Amino acid sequence: MEIFLRWLLYTLALIFTSWVIPGIEVSSFLNAMFVVVIIALINTFIKPFLQIITLPINILTLGLFSLVINALLLMLAGYITPGFEVEGFLSALIGSIVLSLFTLGISRI
Repeated sequence: MEIFLRWLLYTLALIFTSWVIPGIEVSSFLNAMFVVVIIALINTFIKPFLQIITLPINILTLGLFSLVINALLLMLAGYITPGFEVEGFLSALIGSIVLSLFTLGISRI
């Protein structure tokens, strides 16, 4: 039950993010649920590999390059899933920051 509740809250956070950020669009609630699964899979399998590869530049930028990685992975999720559009890098960057803040709040609850 807890997993389903988290999934639902992450879906609502993604819908709110797409409502706030003009360059991010989700076509329906079911697509948003599917996008949350895709983002979770990307964060599980691809993100650790990218963080290891970009560790030197991440150290030089004091961790700010992680924001770029998050934005690129959000854009990747936009390319993979139908019904989810991320229009540009700036929209992806701001959207990933907003989505990260929501996921931080959800994980604290």
